[in-house]
Amino acid sequence: MSVVCARDEAGNFVDYGVIENSHANHILDISFAPAIVSERSAVEAVDIARSIAERMNYVGTLCVEYFVTREGKLLVNELAPRPHNSGHLTFDACVTSQFEQQLRAVCEIPLGSTEFYRPAAMANLLGDLWEKGEPDWAAAIAAPNVKLHLYGKREARQGRKMGHLTATDRTVEEAVRVVTSARERLKGIAISSSQIADRGVDH
Repeated sequence: MSVVCARDEAGNFVDYGVIENSHANHILDISFAPAIVSERSAVEAVDIARSIAERMNYVGTLCVEYFVTREGKLLVNELAPRPHNSGHLTFDACVTSQFEQQLRAVCEIPLGSTEFYRPAAMANLLGDLWEKGEPDWAAAIAAPNVKLHLYGKREARQGRKMGHLTATDRTVEEAVRVVTSARERLKGIAISSSQIADRGVDH
């Protein structure tokens, strides 16, 4: 899981709560928020992120990634001193995205609200999707609550992050289902709820 947060020059701090992440082949695959974790873990994760930002006197958007052990212990895995892939869902799901928050922090503008409009999920789009030609973008965004973001990279390579899809819905489980189904439609594949559960992103 990860905590995306921001801190300004005056020491003001905001966070987006805890985002849960699922990986495939060591690459981030699905992120969703709010994470399905214990309240104790959620509070501890945010406290650790705040402590790191303060100790570093950090200014800007920061992502702190964690591993969670079977015993529930949090282990800091990575610090990303920038807007981070796991926080891309904030662009469509929150009052203030992680990207706007970065500008606010470094330009001495008051930090924005991190409130979520609705639960959200993001699915990464890797270069593998281009193996058989241009993906079916219209099919992916046929659902009214799905958004497409492409990064403008010229060359699609296997494992290269080329963009992402986000979905918002009534529950985080439903958002994960919708965004996963949308990504499968890029390839012309229908996916069932049981297949999504098998991928380990449905609790």
